[in-house]
Amino acid sequence: MRIKQNSFISLMTGIVIFLALIPLQSVSAESGLQAVTVTTTASGEQSYSVSIQILMLMTVLTFLPAALMMMTSFTRIIIVLSILRQALGLMQAPSSQTLIGLSLFLTFFIMAPVFDRINTEALQPYLNEKITIQDAANAAGKPLRHFMFGQTREADIMTFSQIAGHDKFNSHAEVPFSILVPAFVTSELKTAFQIGFLLFIPFLIIDLVVASVLMSMGMMMLSPMVISLPFKIMLFVLVDGWNLIIGTLASSFYV
Repeated sequence: MRIKQNSFISLMTGIVIFLALIPLQSVSAESGLQAVTVTTTASGEQSYSVSIQILMLMTVLTFLPAALMMMTSFTRIIIVLSILRQALGLMQAPSSQTLIGLSLFLTFFIMAPVFDRINTEALQPYLNEKITIQDAANAAGKPLRHFMFGQTREADIMTFSQIAGHDKFNSHAEVPFSILVPAFVTSELKTAFQIGFLLFIPFLIIDLVVASVLMSMGMMMLSPMVISLPFKIMLFVLVDGWNLIIGTLASSFYV
């Protein structure tokens, strides 16, 4: 996977359009959204009402955190890092806040090409009044769908298609988000646990060796975890573990 360099403004703009335009696919196609409607009655009095589109928008905004976690690379990254911490035997280091922050910024880095395409193909034409908000939402969904299909297994798509009662799809364009998203999350969970299993093996070997040595020396009352922990940390540091893990995670995504 080759990740091209993007400016900070372009990246942030892509994130904004991702968070703002994707949920608007259910909103009718208009040049803009009216927040408040003023109605004048026959007696000259004026009544104010909030547009139903604004109510819909405020409702879908509550799903944005879930969309950020479930429709990007965040899920795989946070699971792998959590398994790595458990394999090392460190329950509180790095802290959960550190892992979440690292996963979030790695997600921005990996998703940068997708956000850049959303900015170029959807946000900028909409801001320049070349396309409507509905067209911008549809254009913003295409790069995201391309990314999700690149990580999703066909077997998972078929599973949710059968559950939903759909026939076999002839192309990716026919697969709705209601099927693609759960299939993508399922594939991400499987991939994350596969990577986590491979991470566990070297640290498990160290635990087994240390436990065998302690038993042969008759030190059965001494916890093997206390002795093996420094060796696991030393091994992880000597092989430049963080660089390997982060590099492997970044290169495991097809963008």
